[in-house]
Amino acid sequence: MRKAALHNLGCKVNSYETEAMQQLLENAGYEIVPFTEEADVYIINTCSVTNIADKKSRQMLHRAKKMNPGAVVVAAGCYVQAAGEELKKDEAVDLIVGNNKKTELVTILDDYFSDRENVVEETVIDIRGTREYESLSIDKIADHTRAFIKIQDGCNQFCSYCIIPYTRGQVRSRKAEEVVEEIKRLTATGFQEVVLTGIHLSSYGKDFPAEERITLLDLIIKIHEVEGLKRIRLGSLEPRIVTEEFAISLSKLTKICPHFHLSLQSGCDTTLKRMNRHYSAEEFYNCCNILRKAFPNPAITTDVIVGFPGETKEEFVMTKEYLEKVRFYEMHVFKYSKRNGTKAAEMTDQVQEFIKSERSSELLTLEKEMSLAYRKSYLGSKAEVLIEESYEINGIQYMIGHTREYVKVAVPYEEGLKGKILVGTLTEMLTDEVALLNIMGQI
Repeated sequence: MRKAALHNLGCKVNSYETEAMQQLLENAGYEIVPFTEEADVYIINTCSVTNIADKKSRQMLHRAKKMNPGAVVVAAGCYVQAAGEELKKDEAVDLIVGNNKKTELVTILDDYFSDRENVVEETVIDIRGTREYESLSIDKIADHTRAFIKIQDGCNQFCSYCIIPYTRGQVRSRKAEEVVEEIKRLTATGFQEVVLTGIHLSSYGKDFPAEERITLLDLIIKIHEVEGLKRIRLGSLEPRIVTEEFAISLSKLTKICPHFHLSLQSGCDTTLKRMNRHYSAEEFYNCCNILRKAFPNPAITTDVIVGFPGETKEEFVMTKEYLEKVRFYEMHVFKYSKRNGTKAAEMTDQVQEFIKSERSSELLTLEKEMSLAYRKSYLGSKAEVLIEESYEINGIQYMIGHTREYVKVAVPYEEGLKGKILVGTLTEMLTDEVALLNIMGQI
């Protein structure tokens, strides 16, 4: 029996695909071992969102070959699409498997092992030319409380800083019946919550023929009908999908978690235009207000890039003041990283690194203050918490989980609580990030 080890880099979509590849290998008779152990095959599902991600992908490929020089090292995923020619010359890499070819992993390995003199150097397609959704699926996940479900691939937005449309291709959606069936299987094994994820989630269904057209909202309604499922959480949304009709419809679905990630990137319209984002700061603000009208105190999180080419001090100040006005629950703050192959990488007026660091530090301080204020706003109120794992705070053992708004909560440690949904009152902050639940019962 051959041993295989997998390592994932990048986003939740990549994580899902790595889980799916692992199950393909298991079904083919491979023994799965930790990546730190010696294996016959190492699969690295690479990321290429930034030049730093490219570097990490190369490092993991070389680390795998160093652990066992005789092993087959497989480079899979986005970095393969971005740098296939470079990888062909890399002596640490034996096989190259691009996006939309991961379902063929076992066959590719079989071919390689059957004739080492006739090595399959690469299996890469022109990802921008395909309209086929790659039908990967999962039946189990290590974490038996929350499952990430990939429902969509590709992106047609072409933001000026982003390489993903070139590595993932155009929008491709998964059939609704396949999504629902997978969720039914996972729910039957004990999962209480699913997180819908994709490269550009809001575009779900737009690639279907007119007579088969289905929207993200239509799919959510179908998923809501799955018996035994308690929670539906959404991945990152395009702000423009948030209309009053969309928000009100979601608010009527009891399984929907009022936790919405709307990717902003900048609060300055001139910066947004250079980024080729397709909304204004005011339009984004209106979307947040629509959600706050439809849901009581929803968690709204976002992404912000500082130091984008041409960002002046005045533009940054405008963004910071805008963030203070919107009041997010959490912000993921990124220093702009030049990505070769994108329009932004060719822009003049690249911002110096020390300025990016200063601006990032300012926004992280603001993020911490806003995040704590949001968590404290729930003290004294009733909450439902899905318990996930044990956790130590100040030398005391607790079980922790998240509310429907994704506020982290702790309860006194007790065997058998993992996977349970507890209800109670949030009484105090144990740390700046964790609230304490006074348990009243169990759902």
